[in-house]
Amino acid sequence: MKILRTAAVGFALMAGSAFADGHATGDAAEGEGVFSKCKACHGIVSADGDVIVKGGRTGPNLYGLHTRVAGGDEDFGRKYGDALVEAGENGLEWNEANFVSYVADPRAFLREYNDDKRARSKMSFKLGDETDAKNVWAYIVSVGPEVEAEDVTN
Repeated sequence: MKILRTAAVGFALMAGSAFADGHATGDAAEGEGVFSKCKACHGIVSADGDVIVKGGRTGPNLYGLHTRVAGGDEDFGRKYGDALVEAGENGLEWNEANFVSYVADPRAFLREYNDDKRARSKMSFKLGDETDAKNVWAYIVSVGPEVEAEDVTN
């Protein structure tokens, strides 16, 4: 089973560039390496339970993150911070632009998005390198469920 799972992830990464073209501008293969910084808190587990990346449980599962409402993973539930849940209630959905801005400085992003100088994020890690953030986004999208292409320049 492990060989099959490894082959599936490898195929997803090879196809990642073509697959991610419509909704990610980064390099999925590069993003896989950078994701090692994220897996201390986040895992990627498919809807049917296949573990793509074994990670910590401090943060939510990132499988299917593309277009997910912020703070909207019901399995993670009450562990989200109030400001992130509020952002989701105010329409924040994850796309490349929002993800890259958020991971650069989660607290600053939420303060601006919610127009609340006191907003806080439970995510203290910052991934300030834009290229790394775009690559991580491409990786997350490439190993997630198939999604319709979109214009990422918005």
